Amino acid sequence: MDLATLIGLALGIALIIGAMLLGGSLMAFVNVPGLLIVVGGTIAATLVNESMGLVVGAAKVYLQAFFEKPVSATELIEKVVDLAAKARKEGLVSLEGEDIPDPFLARGVQLGVDGLAPEIINGILEGELKTLKSRHARGQAVFKFMASTAPAMGMIGTLIGLVQMLQAMEDPAAIGPAMAVALLTTLYGAILAFVIFAPVASKLETRTKSEVAHKTLAIIGVESILKGDNSMVIQSKLDAYLSPQELAAKAAEK
Repeated sequence: MDLATLIGLALGIALIIGAMLLGGSLMAFVNVPGLLIVVGGTIAATLVNESMGLVVGAAKVYLQAFFEKPVSATELIEKVVDLAAKARKEGLVSLEGEDIPDPFLARGVQLGVDGLAPEIINGILEGELKTLKSRHARGQAVFKFMASTAPAMGMIGTLIGLVQMLQAMEDPAAIGPAMAVALLTTLYGAILAFVIFAPVASKLETRTKSEVAHKTLAIIGVESILKGDNSMVIQSKLDAYLSPQELAAKAAEK
């Protein structure tokens, strides 16, 4: 569970609701026509922009922001170094059945054990990585589109409310509800965009970059194992991809 996402979302919603309650009744900020315009309009526009399957699966993609998959580049490098050392001593076939926690690295090593040429293995792994980036980008695009569409729908609701208000100038009782639609739809659009959709889209994009970096390390590691590089060369080559914080933590463990 990613506590940062959970706490941030809960805190943002709580602060907004708290501000509403301090100013009066929470029900004063509930407007069904406004919600229909913003929420319904955003969903409708997203369905026009994306495929049905992608929109339906968006909820599952959204939940990924709340569940962090720990990825340790340091542990991956250590495993690659160990595999390379064993392959140099006992041959590549000795890696058959080796316990490799990382599925992507395990797949690359197994392809090497099966006798595929290094360039073919590299092409397969690069292809899988490219597919992963494309798949993740499509999921993120849904929320980026919704983040940009929700405020626009709020503006549409505002215009509708203003038109209704101007038409009801002779009826003071009708001005209030029309003004509520005009103001609250803008509020709804801003909340959806900047609290619900945009931060999660950004978090998912960051997760993708981390996963791509991890798999890139695995590809380089597999290539080094197949080439028969010694452990020191592999260690130096892969350590170059670590962040300063990861290098510092690694040095502290020694």
